[in-house]
Amino acid sequence: MKIALIGYGNMGHEIEDLINESDTHQIVSISYKDPSEKLDKDGIGKADVVIDFTSPEVVVSTIKEVAGMGKNMVVGTTGWYDFLPEVKAVVKKSKTGLIYAQNFSIGANIFFKIVGFASSLFGKFGNYDVAGLEIHHRGKKDSPSGTAKKLASVIMENFPKKKKLETDRLDRQISKDELHFASLRAGRNPGYHEVIFDSMSDEIKLSHSAHGRRGFAEGALVAAEFIKGKKGFYSFDEVFKA
Repeated sequence: MKIALIGYGNMGHEIEDLINESDTHQIVSISYKDPSEKLDKDGIGKADVVIDFTSPEVVVSTIKEVAGMGKNMVVGTTGWYDFLPEVKAVVKKSKTGLIYAQNFSIGANIFFKIVGFASSLFGKFGNYDVAGLEIHHRGKKDSPSGTAKKLASVIMENFPKKKKLETDRLDRQISKDELHFASLRAGRNPGYHEVIFDSMSDEIKLSHSAHGRRGFAEGALVAAEFIKGKKGFYSFDEVFKA
């Protein structure tokens, strides 16, 4: 499969390294090796699938450009989800395919399912409360992480008394219907997420810790294989249903 990369930060390098080890994939284009560069439209035109790991500030305009070229996309950039309806409309109009995820790690996506199941069990008992914590490197540009938002959504879908997500600093007592998900930014941590179920009797912690970025790159390539030749708008959840 011929792949065009958009974005050449940590994830771009990780995907490049992984593809260079592959006998089945090749990179035909890399855009934004330098932030001042323009999109490599000639190279993208040769690709089967385009993988984007850029920034929230540019990803929506990039999606529009790539969709206008009739190319399918994997979008690993986070922090743009307020524009989901607009992007869905763009994908539909262009008759292309797009798959996105808050986290492309296979393990993290299985973790979502574990947390959902645990939330449905603990949510049946009124004596349990739930909260979350995420830690990332100091260079991460969004807070809370897309993964934290996904976990919060999964929890609230399955833990009936939690109705609202609270991610800010609290100078008050938290309401019973609020789910508090805290964020820390420091050092070089590639990603740590923890969900805590707590009662007067005991405490249960579920966590996922990324050892590096390779897992995200592997998942992005799985997503690329999934979206090749498809039309429509997909989340990475669909891969686990296929």
